[in-house]
Amino acid sequence: MNARHQATGSAYFIAKETERPETHTLSVVVDNEPGVLARVIGLFSGRGYNIESLTVSETEHEKHISRITIVTRGTPHVLEQIKAQLERIVPVHRVVDLTVVAHELGHEKPLERELALVKVAGSGEQRVEALRLADAFKATVIDANIEHFIFEVRGRTSTIEQFIAIMAPLGLVEVCRTGVAAMTRGPQGM
Repeated sequence: MNARHQATGSAYFIAKETERPETHTLSVVVDNEPGVLARVIGLFSGRGYNIESLTVSETEHEKHISRITIVTRGTPHVLEQIKAQLERIVPVHRVVDLTVVAHELGHEKPLERELALVKVAGSGEQRVEALRLADAFKATVIDANIEHFIFEVRGRTSTIEQFIAIMAPLGLVEVCRTGVAAMTRGPQGM
């Protein structure tokens, strides 16, 4: 940190030193029109914020409304800045920090699920072990021949990561992940 920032006592630098980074899941409701996703992503990249997971899909066809789910990491101060800046983008209707809502409802996290396609190539014992472990994870074989399997596995991000790690020494070839889909628990909507 340079002397100028130390002397000014900028709240940003104080927050940066005293707050711990947290992972949060944000849900952003936007108009489904060209350029909106680019503007949202541009907000993150332009300010040096990282996106750990990004999913987007139209959720209300008649109204042309899409929902963007973003998993990002930052201090509480930075997360508040992100939300405030997102809310200022014109086609954004609503920004909800699903992690904060989950905490307010007494839950550790919102409901989060991800899907992955995992290709594993191998033969002999490695092939048998890959099938056995896939069964333990309730992964589905969606393509197979004598040289490889493609598994579909669904669950929490940690489950997906664990499955991938276990398949690595058994001939992991390729992974494709959807990113996180998330909602808060309870009868209320966003």
